[in-house]
Amino acid sequence: MLRIGTQGNRTGWLVLAVLFLLILLPLVAVVIQVLLPGVFFGHFELGNLSLLLDVFRRPLWYVSLKNSVILGIGTTVLATIVGTAIAMARSNWAFRGAKLLDFAVWILIITPSFILAQGWVMFASADGLAAQWLGWHGLHSFIFQPVGLIVVMTLSKFPLAYLTVYSALEWKVDRLSEAARLSGGSSWTVWRTIQAPLLLPAICSGAMLVFMDTVGDFGLPASIATIFRFPTLPYSIYSALYTSPIRFDMAGALSFYLVLLIALAMSVQLYAMRKSRYDFLSSRATRSEPKKPRKNGIYLVFGNIVFLAVVIGIPFGSNLLMSISGSSSGKGRELTFEHYKALFAGNNDMLLKGLTHSLEIAAVAAVIGLLVGFLVAYVLTYSEFKLRKTIDVISLVSLAVPGIVLGIGYIFIWNQAWLEKIGLLLYGTPWILILASVAGVIPVITRVVVGAMAKVPRQLLSAAQMQGASFSHRVTTILMPLIKGALLYAGLAAFGASVFDLAISSILYPPNFMTLPVVINKAFEDLQFGYAAAATLTGGGLVILIIAVMELLIKPSRKRVKS
Repeated sequence: MLRIGTQGNRTGWLVLAVLFLLILLPLVAVVIQVLLPGVFFGHFELGNLSLLLDVFRRPLWYVSLKNSVILGIGTTVLATIVGTAIAMARSNWAFRGAKLLDFAVWILIITPSFILAQGWVMFASADGLAAQWLGWHGLHSFIFQPVGLIVVMTLSKFPLAYLTVYSALEWKVDRLSEAARLSGGSSWTVWRTIQAPLLLPAICSGAMLVFMDTVGDFGLPASIATIFRFPTLPYSIYSALYTSPIRFDMAGALSFYLVLLIALAMSVQLYAMRKSRYDFLSSRATRSEPKKPRKNGIYLVFGNIVFLAVVIGIPFGSNLLMSISGSSSGKGRELTFEHYKALFAGNNDMLLKGLTHSLEIAAVAAVIGLLVGFLVAYVLTYSEFKLRKTIDVISLVSLAVPGIVLGIGYIFIWNQAWLEKIGLLLYGTPWILILASVAGVIPVITRVVVGAMAKVPRQLLSAAQMQGASFSHRVTTILMPLIKGALLYAGLAAFGASVFDLAISSILYPPNFMTLPVVINKAFEDLQFGYAAAATLTGGGLVILIIAVMELLIKPSRKRVKS
């Protein structure tokens, strides 16, 4: 038992050191930059904390903070309502097209927000597809204003609330509702006084996820900026790094407020659930089975079709139509493949280089992230390391903190003159993109692998260790073969997420080292909508093809194991 504890402690300290370097240290650097501006560049002086109050005095800072709060709160309220309502309908009723709804939810989750936002811009701009093809000239004035942006963001973020609530509805205890109905309560009263309060933890969790993802979103403001000026904190942080002179003080102060908003959201959730208990499941709990509606079921089918046409059809359909439209603005109704030809025509190899760089970075980040995530999951599942809770919290921090803030911290840490003397000056090299991508995918990998490891009894590993098997031998011959499916899916999820990470790429990409998201976004900023759409579909299609091929490659081995 002593040897088992010693091995767990060693792995735990190693994992803690890696997570501190990849995640916690960059975030600490952002705070230090506010307190001691210039300390990372050789200037040791106490910071002027009044800079934090300048957010209320400088117009751009104040507008950015206000827009982030308005967009965050508005989207959180509307997306939580929409996601909860759809989850309850999906859980209670069976209707045609329900599987398509589930598929659409996952598509929206894995698709980068800047691609969705660009689809809406192509559709709703003054000379976009809605105006030119459908004659909807008034849509532009509705979408490109705060309320319209909240609606667009809601249609992108509601899956977070939907999945959270839908998962909570997997089991039900009908005796509570039946008792209320026997006491004379109406359906509305039963839902309002029993079902909704019991779903409060899931609703709060979904709302927190929506808020964090919204206020930290860089893709929507970056795409909307071509049509409508709506600065938010992430976009203003990005602008501070690409102005002359570079405003690290501004980036640090705005990053501080962005982290503060997320911390407040987490605090609200904890406060909402602190004084109540929600452990209502008992032996009488049954798995929820959706039932066919007795009447008006056609309305569910029709509503689902219309909803999918909006949330999936508009952003993806706009990209497809724009990519084959005869003109870059979408005014021409003739269909052509000239934009696809332009991707690889002549000396225009920017897309090919950007795609190659992104695939290389994503592949390396997925491998390293899988190794780190595996060790994190091992410590959380099997070890008795006393700081396991700390490791769990740190591994989730990068999920809550926006990529734009993480990128700022990486600049502060890895742009030090003394690092060049020891060969570790990573800023300006592809390696800083890889490290930042690893930090971003660790939470996803860890959650997937932990779930798989939980099914493997600890006794198997203990028995092998008692027979003299080393740590590496136990892992490679027992643990990894049993969870290889989860490892594959975790690695592929990390790979796909790293390819299209616009925030990290925009902040950290080295000179003359373009990546796919940067190529697409720059083409979009130059109003080359057709080229950007073709690049998006080409890059996305190739990534999906790679993921599909990787999945197929392991199927024969599974069959052999079964046989």
